[in-house]
Amino acid sequence: MSGIEYQLDSSGIATLAVNRPEVRNALDWEAMESFADTLRRAAKTKDLRALIVTGRGNSFIAGGDMKALAPFDSRRDGLRLSRLMGKALERLHGLPCPTIAAINGPARGGGAEIAVACDLRVMARDANIGFVQASLGIATGWGGARYLLQMIGYPRTLELLATGRILPAEEAKQLGLADHLAEPGGALEAAYELARQMAQHPVEAVRAAKRLLRYALTAPLFARPAERRLFASLWASDFKRKIVSERFLHNKPKG
Repeated sequence: MSGIEYQLDSSGIATLAVNRPEVRNALDWEAMESFADTLRRAAKTKDLRALIVTGRGNSFIAGGDMKALAPFDSRRDGLRLSRLMGKALERLHGLPCPTIAAINGPARGGGAEIAVACDLRVMARDANIGFVQASLGIATGWGGARYLLQMIGYPRTLELLATGRILPAEEAKQLGLADHLAEPGGALEAAYELARQMAQHPVEAVRAAKRLLRYALTAPLFARPAERRLFASLWASDFKRKIVSERFLHNKPKG
C-alpha cells in the first residue's frame, strides 16, 4: 500500500524500489515513512553486500508528492518532512555496503537528493536529473546539497541548486554526477551487474574500502590509523590466507 518494495537476493544484493508510477514515484507521508523503515531494515541486514535504489516504471523518484503534501504547509510540517527524509538519507548514505541509484527516468527535487545520497549512480541515457527545489521557492531539505557538494564542488553545486536546471544523462556524466550510463531501460540491469562485481569479494573487504574513503572525506586525521587497523585485520583473515595459499604457494609453476 505504501508503494515501497524491498527485496534481498541470495547473493546479498538488496533492491529498494519506489512503486508509485501514477505520480512519477513521488512520496507521500506513508511512502516516506515506509522508505525510512525500509532503510532501517536494510541497516540491520547482516552481510548486506549492496543496495540498489530505483523507481518502477518510467521515472526514478519525483521527490515529495506535492499534491498530497499541499495541506501540510506549516513550518512544523516542513520540519517534520525534513527530519523524516533527512534522517532516512543519512542512514542510506551511512550504510556500510555500497549503494547504487539506478536512475531509469526523471529524478526531480527530493528524488535527486536520494540519488546523490547513494555512493554511485547509473543513469539511462534517456534519463535526466534536476534539483528543482528553487522553482518551488524552497531549498534542499533532505541533505542533498551536502552530498552534491562533496561530489562536484561548490561552484557547480550552487549553479545547479540556484538555477534548478535539468541535466540530461550525458551532461550529468560529464559533471561527475552520473558514474555510469546505460541504454534506455537498462539502468537497473547495469546497476545489478555493478553490484554483482562488488558482491563477489568478501563483504569485509568491500566495506573496509567504503569506510576508508568516508574517513578520508570527513575525518582525514583518522584516515591513516584507520587504514592501518583495517588492513592489519584483513591481512590476518582466513580468506586472505586461503587465497594466498591457493594462488601463490600451492600453484607455483613448475620450471
